[in-house]
Amino acid sequence: MAEFRIAETDSFRQKIRKPAYRGLYKKITEYVYPLLRENPWFGPQIKRLKGEFKNVLRFRIGDYRLFYIIREETILVIILDIEHRKDAYR
Repeated sequence: MAEFRIAETDSFRQKIRKPAYRGLYKKITEYVYPLLRENPWFGPQIKRLKGEFKNVLRFRIGDYRLFYIIREETILVIILDIEHRKDAYR
């Protein structure tokens, strides 16, 4: 199977530059992205959202949640957003 490519939305890139997320981006690029490139559907930190967001998946990174969608036809994972868990599901 081909390895998935990772694409970040502009809103995600703007948010990840904020001081609250600064240390997290290194962990995302070095640990999370390699896992998502291999298999973005399954893993102990991955869950599919429910209801109207059932096409969105989330990756748990400590107290933060990374939200993404998968485009199988183009072998692409699109990173949508990152939120602290206390704000993530509002």
